[in-house]
Amino acid sequence: MIKAILVFNNHGKPRLTKFYQYFNEEMQQQIIKETFQLVSKRDDNVCNFLEGGSLIGGADYKLIYRHYATLYFVFCVDSSESELGILDLIQVFVETLDKCFENVCELDLIFHVDKVHYILNELVMGGMVLETNMTEIITRIEDQNKLEKQEAGLAAAPARAVSAVKNMNLPQQIKDIKLPDLPAAIKDLKF
Repeated sequence: MIKAILVFNNHGKPRLTKFYQYFNEEMQQQIIKETFQLVSKRDDNVCNFLEGGSLIGGADYKLIYRHYATLYFVFCVDSSESELGILDLIQVFVETLDKCFENVCELDLIFHVDKVHYILNELVMGGMVLETNMTEIITRIEDQNKLEKQEAGLAAAPARAVSAVKNMNLPQQIKDIKLPDLPAAIKDLKF
């Protein structure tokens, strides 16, 4: 089972954190700091697996990570998870982000945190891997984007209606209304 997913930059600033086991906020910050210290001091040419830190579970848990440009993607997992399977999951996550944001960068994770969490929830939920097929994940994201556009169109309808009424120039139209001559209209009426 996946215990936590952490993404932080080269300076240790967390850009995405998702814990699947409860830790209070102070403990989460300590785990992020300890994990960054463990992962960042390793050379790029060494194995991407290491024993979990003392705060996240020690020898019973493993930290599996990949370092892309300025970001570390770290998954903390228990012994039941396959290291290579998790490395593949990290690759799928990063490639999906790359397709959704067209050359993903650290700023995308900051300014589109809701979308990043949505993508992550398509891959992993409750610490269990849901989907690894990138085509399927992208299809779900495109469906979500279509729904958001439809909702945005509905939400904008009242504003468009007000704008249309304003553009109608109602005061002038009222002045331009031709009313029939009332005395002549009364003569035509027969009682």
